[in-house]
Amino acid sequence: MYVPKPLPPSFAVARWFFSRALAAIFCFAFASLLPQVRGLIGAHGIWPAALFLTKARAQLGPGVVWQAPSIFWLNASDSMLTGTCLAGLAVALVMAAGIAPGACALALWALYLSLVSVSSPFLDFQWDGLLLETGLLAVFALPWRLRPDWEERSPRPRFARGLLWWLLFRLMFESGVVKLASGDETWRGLTALDFHFATQPLPLWPAWFVHQMPRWLLRGAVLVLFAIELVAPCLIFAPRRWRHGGAWALIVLQAVILATGNYAFFNLLTIALCALLFDDAAWPRRLRERVAPGVRWPVPPRLWLTRGCAAGAVVCALLALPPLLRDFGLRAAWPNPVAPLCSFNGYGLFAVMTTERPEIIIEGSNDGLVWREYEFPWKPGDLRARPRLAAPHQPRLDWQMWFAALGSYERNPWFGSFLMRLLQGESEVLGLLKTNPFPQHPPQYVRALWYEYEFTSSGEGGAWWRRKLRGRYSPELSLAPAADAEPAPK
Repeated sequence: MYVPKPLPPSFAVARWFFSRALAAIFCFAFASLLPQVRGLIGAHGIWPAALFLTKARAQLGPGVVWQAPSIFWLNASDSMLTGTCLAGLAVALVMAAGIAPGACALALWALYLSLVSVSSPFLDFQWDGLLLETGLLAVFALPWRLRPDWEERSPRPRFARGLLWWLLFRLMFESGVVKLASGDETWRGLTALDFHFATQPLPLWPAWFVHQMPRWLLRGAVLVLFAIELVAPCLIFAPRRWRHGGAWALIVLQAVILATGNYAFFNLLTIALCALLFDDAAWPRRLRERVAPGVRWPVPPRLWLTRGCAAGAVVCALLALPPLLRDFGLRAAWPNPVAPLCSFNGYGLFAVMTTERPEIIIEGSNDGLVWREYEFPWKPGDLRARPRLAAPHQPRLDWQMWFAALGSYERNPWFGSFLMRLLQGESEVLGLLKTNPFPQHPPQYVRALWYEYEFTSSGEGGAWWRRKLRGRYSPELSLAPAADAEPAPK
């Protein structure tokens, strides 16, 4: 008696959900950047894109277009920067409506890559690279028709889904490996979470309460974290129930991070990747009937097409392998010729835990005697200001101030340019701040002080933070004809 070969599990609903989730995340990314882009990289911004491109062309010559792929080689004006963000937002909304999602993913990837290529250091975060890599793989995973069919009727989306699983594995597994490979004593001694909630870049107010928890409980949480980051990713390629269990563990971890810190769209994007691990049988029946009522695989795919898709998947997997090998102290024997695309990346947040929280406080003065603070909208400043929710919006300057505080004034050349823009009273840059203590005219002098910030303990009144002066971060600056420093190419 003939028994038909069982069909592979269908992931039509997962593709449908992933497409809309990715569109929403691109919406968040472009909408977040839109009000900031002129102040960050505009003509009168902190680190102008046009100056970066001029310097890059002079230093790198004809190959510069590949080294920094961007539509801004045609025009890097403020209107072009704003128009690119608006175009990305419009395409993301079209994709969210379910129209030609594969083509929209390609357009979104190209637009976001154009911004990333000219926006260092403000778009150098791991989730920017993660969004680009996910967007590029989505080009192959999602249908291209105007009215898409979500069934996997060719081998292309199957192999692309495997690459997205491979991306999720690398993202989470590398995050666990780098913590151990770094040799950091706080991770190895299970004390990292004693510091994390108070020293992370932009904590949320629940982080204050978690920071007060018993130390033994926080150290147990480190063990749970390692179990999730090192074991759950391995379940991605396990049988169905194990795979679903691993997916839920990763989702719970992202939910905890969402509740205690502002990491832009990173956690939402990771959850969207986790959704691809659930086959159709795991989704509500009504949703299955709406998205995928048809029959899978009406005809067997041609052998040459299957082999071609498999070969492409292997090449993509190998391009993304060198960063993982480096985590284990190995060196890949092949170069990465597509590194400028920022789409085959290494990952791993908080490889070394910061155990202190230095903060930069910027002050201005008209006479060099009375100084007034500039307030930022999200980063700690006012000791009584409750840490607020910013995500999925990312205040890029607030984030970069956290990194600058961990280094020195000399090693962050953009910071001097930022101070000069304050002396010039540039409205686009001032728009990135919460308050301008000099609304009538710019100050005569600015300076940056270095403070040590800590969460308060229970029962210390209404303050969330306490601080202690460490010294000066930068010298006092005044406006001089020498003016702006120019950005150097990446």
